[in-house]
Amino acid sequence: MSENQDKEFIEEEIIEEDAELLEDDSKVESTQDDEISDEELDRIADTAIAALQDILKHFDVGDVTIDEYEGDDGELILDITGDDLAVLIGRHGKTLDALQFVVSAITVRSIGFRYPVIVDVEGYKNRQRQKLEAIARSSANKAASQHRSVKLRPMTPYERRIVHIALRDDSRVETASEGEGSARHVVVLPVK
Repeated sequence: MSENQDKEFIEEEIIEEDAELLEDDSKVESTQDDEISDEELDRIADTAIAALQDILKHFDVGDVTIDEYEGDDGELILDITGDDLAVLIGRHGKTLDALQFVVSAITVRSIGFRYPVIVDVEGYKNRQRQKLEAIARSSANKAASQHRSVKLRPMTPYERRIVHIALRDDSRVETASEGEGSARHVVVLPVK
């Protein structure tokens, strides 16, 4: 097995094993409307960082630093920095998405409730977020000026959320998600 095949196998095994964690959400509470204490936030961060460090042992990425900070929308962001981290991002961010999924799943099961945890690599997701926000604004301008809906490319749930948030205060348009599975996309609709 080549090094790349070995890494892909490890990624698939991690996803398969930990995907089961999310299947039974009957005991998992949501904290969307609840306030989190500083102590609770520290516990969430410690749990997520420990999970991330355990997973990173399976990748040949050398020494890394994990910076934690709170995002604009109240999420916990873990930004990994170091040398040669492209393997953690993967093609079109797929490996990074899988890494985030696994860390989130482990964190939810460990702490017993949902709290948004975003895993980033050297600001990759932040740069992608800025691009998506620019696409959202451009699509809103087009929808409003041409008085027609604008269909965006298929996106992950995280990407769709960014578009919805970027346009939620734009009174000229509204957004909706359409499609199923990997073909799910955002449509920007002019307000009549």
